[in-house]
Amino acid sequence: MSGIQLSRRGLLGLGATAASSLILAGCDQFDFAASRDGQARKILEQANVLTYQVQRRLVGAQTLAREYSASEIRQGQRPNGSTDPTTPEYLALKASNFADYRLTVKGMVEQEVSFSLDELRNMPTRSQITRHDCVEGWSCIAKWTGTPLGPILDMAKVKPQARFAVYHCYDNIQKTLSGDIIYYTSSDLIDAYHPQSILSYGLNDAVLPVQNGAPVRLRIERALGYKQPKYLHTIELVDSLAPFGKGKGGYWEDTGYDWYGGI
Repeated sequence: MSGIQLSRRGLLGLGATAASSLILAGCDQFDFAASRDGQARKILEQANVLTYQVQRRLVGAQTLAREYSASEIRQGQRPNGSTDPTTPEYLALKASNFADYRLTVKGMVEQEVSFSLDELRNMPTRSQITRHDCVEGWSCIAKWTGTPLGPILDMAKVKPQARFAVYHCYDNIQKTLSGDIIYYTSSDLIDAYHPQSILSYGLNDAVLPVQNGAPVRLRIERALGYKQPKYLHTIELVDSLAPFGKGKGGYWEDTGYDWYGGI
């Protein structure tokens, strides 16, 4: 062997573009002929698709991610990615301690709904101690508290033709000469309605810190960290991911990461 070690980030970057294309079935077409490592991509593509299919067909849509005891929380939740967005909208909200924050659900719904942070906190809550697995190879156990996403979607009355939830954030994760690139990601509705998918506003029995995604971070516990969007402000129900970014389903997905990102 050459001794070269690939992180999970590197592995996803190798083959996930193809996998995402197959999974999303129509969002885009992958050009195998243009790939210099087509065989490796095909192998990883099949593995990624199998991961998604196993999770959905064999494990079961409502299977829970493992939950831990409080004694297994050994450290604070490690920040990752952006830790302090600088978009004008976010800076204004942070200055007012998020008093004017609204979470909006729109798109393919019967009724667009919007909630303040206080309204979210006054809804039924769920707390769960779970392990955050980062694509970079590290993990961290923490307690997350928030409002289950499923009942929020029910209030908006999702239309039958909706297939995906797109999560829009205040996170200007990348600055370019032409302007900021804003973070987004997406999931299917099975993950959106999963009982452990929560709009988290609490971390380890305290208010969610800015560095970890305040005021609201979505937790999809059966997925890798990049599928846990921070600084969330809008959930958009859609039947296709093609209109967003490069059509792959998220910021990192647009660069080649696996769309599903399941663990």
